[in-house]
Amino acid sequence: MSTEAAEVVAENPYGLRAALEEGGIVAQSTFAILVIMSAASWYILFTKWFEQQKVLKQGKRARENFWRSNSLREGAAKLEKNSAYRQIVEDSLVARDNHSQLTDPIEAHEWTVNALQRSVGSINSKLTEGLAVLATVGSTAPFIGLFGTVVGIYRALVKIGAAGQASIDAVAGPVGEALIMTALGLIVAVPAVMAYNWMVRRNKKVSEELQAFSNEIHGYIMSDGKVKPAAPAAAAKAAPAARPAAKS
Repeated sequence: MSTEAAEVVAENPYGLRAALEEGGIVAQSTFAILVIMSAASWYILFTKWFEQQKVLKQGKRARENFWRSNSLREGAAKLEKNSAYRQIVEDSLVARDNHSQLTDPIEAHEWTVNALQRSVGSINSKLTEGLAVLATVGSTAPFIGLFGTVVGIYRALVKIGAAGQASIDAVAGPVGEALIMTALGLIVAVPAVMAYNWMVRRNKKVSEELQAFSNEIHGYIMSDGKVKPAAPAAAAKAAPAARPAAKS
């Protein structure tokens, strides 16, 4: 029984391979396009996830170590080279140094804010690169699959007209091909849409953390180092001391 079942599966005339062979160049081209779109969306998903994780880890290290430093330059040296947070610090230092060289003076506050916004904006722009591909795949893949479906139905109707009757043998192949193309389009589109929405939410989180850090840098520069967040260790030591005062 198992041997006969294996022979039936191997000789299935309505599988994917049979549908592609029967569909000809149209079905094969549609399938190839969907495969390329799926591969591109999965590649972008993993690469952008890796980039986001890298920036999130950089932010965690920056919160732990950066504000323990005595100056911005000392803190920048503690950050990873070419990291997003180090870029923000270095851009703020350049803006601070260049402000005194302006021939047409502008307020230091506005000058520094503009520099920090450009720095954060450039980082966000890099993080969003490729997401348009996910959006494109998610919105167009169902229509590409639908194109294969329409062609399959058309071929089924042609066979019915040529045979003069709607027999199962005449239409099963083209209709099966049409349904397969529809399923493939959805299989490609749904993960792409979910990945796009997930990446956008994570990018928003990263952007908020970068903006908060840039605001802290701005406050530090404008106050000449007097305003800065408390280091994690200092905050942890202050918490126990505050509790007895609250009880009394």
